[in-house]
Amino acid sequence: MRNVVVICEYDGTSYHGWQSQPNGVTIQEVLEEKLGTITQEKIKLTASGRTDAGVHAMNQVANFRTESAIACGSLLKGINSLLPGDIVVKDLRDTAEAFHARYSAKSKIYLYRIFNNPVRTTLYRTYSWHVRAPLDVDVMGEAAILLKGSHEFSSFCAAGCDSEDHIRTVIDTSVDMKDGVISFSIEANGFLRYMVRNIVGLLVDVGKGIVTPEGFKEIMGAMDRTKAGITAPPQGLFLREVRY
Repeated sequence: MRNVVVICEYDGTSYHGWQSQPNGVTIQEVLEEKLGTITQEKIKLTASGRTDAGVHAMNQVANFRTESAIACGSLLKGINSLLPGDIVVKDLRDTAEAFHARYSAKSKIYLYRIFNNPVRTTLYRTYSWHVRAPLDVDVMGEAAILLKGSHEFSSFCAAGCDSEDHIRTVIDTSVDMKDGVISFSIEANGFLRYMVRNIVGLLVDVGKGIVTPEGFKEIMGAMDRTKAGITAPPQGLFLREVRY
């Protein structure tokens, strides 16, 4: 029995997220179906974590077990010949028996993009959140730095979140702007559901001058989701990297 790791990139626009579910097509089920076609086995993928409907990935990591003797190079060519254009496997290789895409991960990096312009975008409409009001990137960066360290992130956790422990450690953050696109990057040892999108929603309020960096810190410490404002839409979010 081999343990095989895959690194995939996908445009989540047309999917109901990563995780298989009865009410819509997901990334996981498409990949499992195509791998099963090649190996003639029932394949079960384990991912580093699920992404929600409309969210994209640059480097999602998953692993699966197979008795197939097909070489990794042939598996890679085969799977990409069967996948739709909005999903691609960038790498596929044998890995250690003990490797687990989720539990072996040390940290993840998410990227969120905001198209900050009075006029909406056509080309990037599925890859960014369009915010018309001018945003102060420097002040947003000041607030984002306050996320670093270990904190209780209940103020940024989705209602009904099934995680018992809401403490996460943020390793690094950055906010920068290029050609009218604001990019917010965050690396942490783990994330709660909608955590990044809820943080971005509040950062936009900071950028608009509605909330100060000090107010951002107070809201973060309140451990109350109702104080943190709106949830940013999914299309601006990308799983950029998983570190092991």
